[in-house]
Amino acid sequence: MTSAPDPAQTLAHAVDPAAPILLFDSGVGGFTVLEEVRKVLPDAPILYAADTAGLPYGAKTEAQIAARVAGLLGRLTERYRPRLVCIACNTASTIALGMVREVLEVPIVGTVPAIKPAAALTRSGVIGLLGTEATIRQAYVDRLEHEFAAGKRLLRHGAPELVEAAEAKLRGQPFDAGAVVRAAEALRSMPDGDRIDTVVLACTHFPLLEPELAQAFGPDVRFVHGAAGIARQIARLTAGQEYARQSDDLALFTGSGNAPDAYAKALRRYGFAKGEVF
Repeated sequence: MTSAPDPAQTLAHAVDPAAPILLFDSGVGGFTVLEEVRKVLPDAPILYAADTAGLPYGAKTEAQIAARVAGLLGRLTERYRPRLVCIACNTASTIALGMVREVLEVPIVGTVPAIKPAAALTRSGVIGLLGTEATIRQAYVDRLEHEFAAGKRLLRHGAPELVEAAEAKLRGQPFDAGAVVRAAEALRSMPDGDRIDTVVLACTHFPLLEPELAQAFGPDVRFVHGAAGIARQIARLTAGQEYARQSDDLALFTGSGNAPDAYAKALRRYGFAKGEVF
């Protein structure tokens, strides 16, 4: 008598070893997730897609973001056949994750504000949350607050300037350090803002500015983001799969400009031999 095959093992064996993990973001903020993925899955082929032509997402409407993300991921998955898609963008995830999961027949991992771990860390009971304007107004964030931060005080601030500052920093260009100070002051000026001891970085771009944010908030504030947890989830969903990198990892950028050239140094730093326009 033989036992039935394990569906998970069957699926693992069915995956093309050269199939990449696709990381998608509005820009290069998803590199913060990429770093963590490479730690747990160093042999996994990576395809990184940055929608630089659509940047910034935070200023767009929910309908615009949902349509754009679903359309781009549909084209990317059809062309590159990834084994898994990670939406490494809080704004895109909080708005379009459900739609994308309905449309694409591939495992999808989203990125949501790390309110749960922040609530466990805070001692003062007051948590700051920095995100894009689109992210902080989502009902998804309301649900996370209700479920994981009941009894705590969550102060939210939309800081779109930090996205461009992070992008410029990664390009090696001067950036507006005042934007970091203004974001910190905006949270601090809210009722009970002086008691903030934990800040959720609810945009994958923002950890790129953590040294500057730490200086602006002071030494008694800790920062929380979800990159490591996302990487662990990707590892769980791809457990048992084989990896065979048949070509260099590739970074794609939307638009017709010179984005690959502008990010050339950052691409090399993050292990990409080249970038291309998609």
